[in-house]
Amino acid sequence: MLTFETLKAQVAAGTVDTVLVCLVDMQGRLMGKRFHAQNFLDSAYEETHCCNYLLATDLEMATPDGYRATSWQAGYGDYVMKPDLSTLRPLPWLEGTVMVLCDVLDHHSHEPVPHSPRQVLKAQIARAEALGLTPMMATELEFFLFEGTFDEIRKTGYRNLTPISGYNEDYHILQTSKEEHVMRPLRNHLFAAGIPVENTKGEAEAGQEELNIRYADALACADHHTIAKHATKEIAHQHGHAASFLPKWHHDRVGSASHVHLSLWRGSEPAFYDKDAPHGLSELGRQFCAGMIRYAPDYTFFLAPYVNSYKRFMKGTFAPTKTVWSVDNRTAGFRMCAEGTKGVRMECRIGGSDLNPYLAQAALLAAGLQGIEEKLELAPPTSGDVYDNAEAGEIPRSLRDAVGTLDGSAMLRAAMGDWVIDHYTRCAQWEQEEFDRVVTDWEIARGFEKA
Repeated sequence: MLTFETLKAQVAAGTVDTVLVCLVDMQGRLMGKRFHAQNFLDSAYEETHCCNYLLATDLEMATPDGYRATSWQAGYGDYVMKPDLSTLRPLPWLEGTVMVLCDVLDHHSHEPVPHSPRQVLKAQIARAEALGLTPMMATELEFFLFEGTFDEIRKTGYRNLTPISGYNEDYHILQTSKEEHVMRPLRNHLFAAGIPVENTKGEAEAGQEELNIRYADALACADHHTIAKHATKEIAHQHGHAASFLPKWHHDRVGSASHVHLSLWRGSEPAFYDKDAPHGLSELGRQFCAGMIRYAPDYTFFLAPYVNSYKRFMKGTFAPTKTVWSVDNRTAGFRMCAEGTKGVRMECRIGGSDLNPYLAQAALLAAGLQGIEEKLELAPPTSGDVYDNAEAGEIPRSLRDAVGTLDGSAMLRAAMGDWVIDHYTRCAQWEQEEFDRVVTDWEIARGFEKA
């Protein structure tokens, strides 16, 4: 990490000339400006501005109607981008470049914009802190590496996609050695950028990778995830490859997840741990986990935000379909890890690789804190093949279903506010509307002659 004073010295020495000033959009992407470093030091470190449509667009940067926050009628005004100087860091894979993340403020009041992803998470962290608790989290980033760059693949119409390897490479050292020209610089560059990388490994499909980053406080975890995802795409491109975080790129291939590990701490002590409790999980931990499980259908959109996200939820693929918990069982939506130890935590396995980490983590916190407030009882763990458990609750199986549970969630509306839920409900509705109007290749091939 960099201090502001260190940055001044680096700019004076000529080793840094560019500062990326970034916000996180609804899709979890970095958006912003490249500043000449001296201009950043002179004034932009205090604030800069951006169009407020950046928090009301889709993946294609379209400008859907139906948002109260901004519109053509309102004229698409400005937001303030307020650099959080504690996030200042080098980007070693870009020459002479550092970056900083920004909080997004209202142009007139300078109050935080409530639906800004970073602010949505900060609000839930504040709820936990009011109870004397610190949320700690880690995310796993799964993705595929493909032959060819994004630009080359786009020109083919995304057809005949070829993964970087030809076979399942889960934990496979020989195959991943062939991919070290991408993965080694990814690990080292991220570590040099202040991201506490633990490891990378092959995942359970041809060309599939996993990047693991050390447990951290919730906001740092989301920051690490976002920067790491961005870096993965840029570094893969530099080496002639495309890194895709699409959850399900082929119906015959395993999908990509982003599992979220989480627990609560009270000071320097793990609040989930009680050596005398069943499984070592404290009463507070049981209540929190019961909330996450009970309200999972309400917040599934924040874990699976696109039509494609739901193609991943299939039996026998390590992607869950049921809202139950288990002890170290990867067929359940929630898996207890480190049973009986101070590291006891819950892993939510529902989220796909396309999630926005700020929104996903905020939703999990909101549900868990509600469980504490309601003093919910945690049901006994489920065992065996959870896919075949007819009594277990179901994850919404389509974006259309998830929109309904999001919009109708009294819990999320109380925790995040109507403004935030209405905003993201409209985001989800637009995604469904855009899909519904498209005629897919599958429909044409199936019915062109035979219908």
